[in-house]
Amino acid sequence: MINLLKDDYDIILFNELCDLIKLLKNDIEDFEIETLFLSIDDNLNAFIDIQAGSGGVDAQDWSEILLKMYLSWFDKKCFKHSIIDISYSDNIGIKMVSIKVIGKCVYGWLKYETGIHRLVRKSPFDANKKRHTSFASVFVYPVKHNVDLVINDNDIKIDTFRSSGAGGQHVNKTDSAVRLIHVPTKIVVQCQSERSQHKNKIKALEQLKLKFFALSLLNASNFNFKKKMSITWGNQIRSYVFDKSYIKDVRTNLEVNDINFILNGNLDIFILSILNF
Repeated sequence: MINLLKDDYDIILFNELCDLIKLLKNDIEDFEIETLFLSIDDNLNAFIDIQAGSGGVDAQDWSEILLKMYLSWFDKKCFKHSIIDISYSDNIGIKMVSIKVIGKCVYGWLKYETGIHRLVRKSPFDANKKRHTSFASVFVYPVKHNVDLVINDNDIKIDTFRSSGAGGQHVNKTDSAVRLIHVPTKIVVQCQSERSQHKNKIKALEQLKLKFFALSLLNASNFNFKKKMSITWGNQIRSYVFDKSYIKDVRTNLEVNDINFILNGNLDIFILSILNF
């Protein structure tokens, strides 16, 4: 087409060539990103857990802000997602939430979001508007099938409770929700996405195995992982400073001076900086 334009310039042909170059550029960029997902698990779907840490009501509000950020990012990436379990605070925000995310290379995209996310802001819940620091943890683990792992039934504590949700739904009228606690490691999973307690138990057990398997791999590769996942000061992977409107990833030192842009689900800039680091 370029050679044709050299011989005989045609505005229609020129515009068509520009459109084709744009498409080619997008294809190359997509392929370049795909080459970053080299791990055998990168193409898998994933669970993402968000849990409030130290910081009281601010931490619970922060967990809900993070939830909205990730949900917006899922929508932008056209990833399907469903909330497996959510525990609301008595006042503001959420205590924890577990989400299943389905799409192309979901785990590859999300795996480096695992860690502590630190919020610094003038608290809207403080009458004196003092600056508060609060924390939430994010843990991402792949959805693997046929995980070769046996967990002793005696090590699992099972609780049932009434599911949260809009009033009048079936899930609110029976103790259909299930919480599993692996006593030796204190790993906790909950499921309330099904109407049946039995189905919720099966899903929760599958999730427990996956979480246990992922944590065991992380602990094997990083003996300080448990300490680093303590949801407190000094363990954060990313800091969000609201009054100065900047976010800094401590692993790459990348800073973005637009809080709202990131919280609206534009996370690619941070994720790609880690993948290319």
